[in-house]
Amino acid sequence: MKISSCIASSLAAGLLLSACNQNQPAKQATGNSSSSMTDSAQTTATGTVAAPATTSFGKTTDGTEVQLYTLTNAHGLKVSITNYGGTITSLQVPDKTGKPGEVVLGFANVSGYQSPEFLKSGPYFGALIGRYGNRIAKGKFTLDGKEYALAKNNGENTLHGGKKGFDKVVWQAEPGTSAEGQTLKLTYLSKDGEEGYPGNLNVTVVYTLTADDALKIDYSATTDKATPVNLTNHAYFNLSGGKDVLGHEVTIAADRYNVVDAGLIPTGELRPVKGTPFDFTTPHAIGERIAQVPGGYDHNWLLNSTTGLHAAATVYEPTTGRTMEVTTTEPGLQFYTGNFLDGTLKGANGQTYGKHAGFCMETQHFPDSPNQPKFPSTILKPGQTLKSTTTYKFGVRQ
Repeated sequence: MKISSCIASSLAAGLLLSACNQNQPAKQATGNSSSSMTDSAQTTATGTVAAPATTSFGKTTDGTEVQLYTLTNAHGLKVSITNYGGTITSLQVPDKTGKPGEVVLGFANVSGYQSPEFLKSGPYFGALIGRYGNRIAKGKFTLDGKEYALAKNNGENTLHGGKKGFDKVVWQAEPGTSAEGQTLKLTYLSKDGEEGYPGNLNVTVVYTLTADDALKIDYSATTDKATPVNLTNHAYFNLSGGKDVLGHEVTIAADRYNVVDAGLIPTGELRPVKGTPFDFTTPHAIGERIAQVPGGYDHNWLLNSTTGLHAAATVYEPTTGRTMEVTTTEPGLQFYTGNFLDGTLKGANGQTYGKHAGFCMETQHFPDSPNQPKFPSTILKPGQTLKSTTTYKFGVRQ
């Protein structure tokens, strides 16, 4: 998150607030990733890039018609996003043989995201998260001498914006194009007092499927009252299309992580990853050490770089050869391994989503920052503009 006035403090150890960063163009793929993706250019007769396709995604439980927008590029990538929750419902990426396959968890109709089973389990498949991604302890915080009580939806804590966060609202949508590729612009006004948060918050999120095979997400927001803001996306990835992600090899560009209590609230300790199962500074399979982490991975890593669009993580799936590189302007990365999925949900292709069926890489500021003065600030004030960018770049390794 970047706030234009750059007034927030840094961590004593030198972790500068990424709010002061300048956004930079997405980096090219590095290492031994290579492209074997087939051409299927989405252009008009005049050679210009066409706007994303729009189809109905069904009606919400209150009768609102919602849409599905499908962005494509010339290499066979295809991402579908609905304006219900700004949710990524499908992401097709070719493997090392050039065959496209589904790499995110999702449903074929909006009813899947409003079913009693989905609402009870609350996995937030593919959704935009706000006003505050991750947890706020005891559902409250104090700002400018006033205590604010939030909607509690995770035991005694507030999670991902509350009972009706940004994942459950209908966004205004505007499909289009840019120099980088097809785009979908989503806007939402979160009114003063919504879920207990102060201020009218105007949020804009732009999804772009780029010509160089990245899904780019640009976030921006303004407010008329000081308020905490932490925006992210909660896509669950599975680069194999298989039943679980335990064989995926992960690298995270972080030497420290947030230690959490039993309720997954940070204790304030920033612990070195060296010598622990949280050390992904070199590639490790997700399943290699997950048994050493009670409950599985669901923690925030402190990214080593906090300037510009910097490296967050890379993922390699050996059977398909697919790779994913995550870059962000954010200071943290929540790596979550689908620990709470229990097989009660079935996807668009009928696949059962059991434990570890997908993993999330939620770029973010730190959990519970409004109650942790030593963490980088998440407070957005009137006159400031929050800006944040994250890219998920796909490739293959032969």
